[in-house]
Amino acid sequence: MPKVVMYSTQICPYCMRAEHLLRNRGVEHIEKIMIDREPEKMQEMMQLTGRRTVPQVFIGGKHIGGFDDLSELDMEDGLLPLLEAD
Repeated sequence: MPKVVMYSTQICPYCMRAEHLLRNRGVEHIEKIMIDREPEKMQEMMQLTGRRTVPQVFIGGKHIGGFDDLSELDMEDGLLPLLEAD
C-alpha cells in the first residue's frame, strides 16, 4: 500500500471524516502532519497544494486534495485502485 500523508489539525471535523474514510478503505497508517502544532508546516502545505484548508491528503506522493476531493474520488471508484497500487 502506498504511503498516505494528511495535513491536519486536532479539531478539524473534515480531517476526522477523511481519516475515517481512509481507514474504512483499509489504510492502517496515516502520517499526519499537524499544522496547528507545527505552524511552519502550514507554509509547506500551501507550497505543495496551493491551498490553505485541511485536510490535504497525499497518496503515494500524489496530491488528492481535501475531504470533498477524497470522497468524490471514492464515489467514482478511484480511491481503492490508488490504495492498492505499489
